[in-house]
Amino acid sequence: MLKHGNYILGNGDARDLIKGIEDHSIDLILTDPPYNLHNYSTGNIKMSWRKDFNNDLAEWDGIDFQPVEWLDEFKRVLKPTGNFFAFTSYNLLGAWHRAFDPAFDTFQYMVWHKTNPPPKIFKAGFLNSCELIVCTWNKGHTWNFSSQKEMHNFIESPICMGSERMKDPKHPTQKPLAVLSHIIRLGSNMGDIVFDPFMGVGSTGVAALNLNRRFIGFELDQNYFRASEERIKQIKP
Repeated sequence: MLKHGNYILGNGDARDLIKGIEDHSIDLILTDPPYNLHNYSTGNIKMSWRKDFNNDLAEWDGIDFQPVEWLDEFKRVLKPTGNFFAFTSYNLLGAWHRAFDPAFDTFQYMVWHKTNPPPKIFKAGFLNSCELIVCTWNKGHTWNFSSQKEMHNFIESPICMGSERMKDPKHPTQKPLAVLSHIIRLGSNMGDIVFDPFMGVGSTGVAALNLNRRFIGFELDQNYFRASEERIKQIKP
């Protein structure tokens, strides 16, 4: 476990590491667990005139993820005034709802519309231009809406690209800081603790620290963890 200033980073299985977090100490859980879309992937699309179109998923997405298995620990560490947000996909939305709706006062979802989704070369279906974000909270939770516009459960942003996109290691589902920052502003206050048990290359931590929050992040993959550590160490307090 790496502890430094406003952040704590752990390299290992979040199911074990989360047991070290104190009860009701987290203000915002913002995370991006596996979508379990692995079985639906047809692999990369080979083209004769350019490099392959990336249509494959990382091996970790094939690990069976059951939201109900995380409910008790998430509720234990989250403050009564805290908020919970998790990126997910259509195939797991029902599982999230069955587990988390009875356990919280409110269960909603947000839609992230990607303005530049990967193309479908063969035009055989809709573009995958939207991702879902599960949102849950209890009465008295933190909410920082400044206008009706901010209350829309719809966010538009390009996918993570340019200098923000990690090249080595490349993370197939790296989320853009713009989307993460929007949620952190709405669902927490300065000085609050943001927790991401599936932090990948550390984007939630970067967004949180840039907004003067504290951060706890766990990551199983050693390469991703090292990338997270390097990114987060560059954030000036």
